[in-house]
Amino acid sequence: MEFFGMGPLEILLILIVGLIAFGPGRLPQFARNLGKGIAAFKKATMDLTAEVSKEFEDAEKEEKQPSKLKEQETDKTAAAEHEASDSTR
Repeated sequence: MEFFGMGPLEILLILIVGLIAFGPGRLPQFARNLGKGIAAFKKATMDLTAEVSKEFEDAEKEEKQPSKLKEQETDKTAAAEHEASDSTR
């Protein structure tokens, strides 16, 4: 069984070195903080992925309906020009 490309002996060695270096009181605290950090990273990654996907979907919708957007812009421009010509009379 491998975990991040490491076998059980490598993981055991890392845990022993961590226990010696930080002591039994602080090792669980480090593990807890590491877990929180990984969870925050996953959430940020998911949020970014969702935002990028939404932008791509919006861009695809605009590509499929460019004529409607152009018509709306043309109508707005024509209405503004008509109002401008009426106010100068």
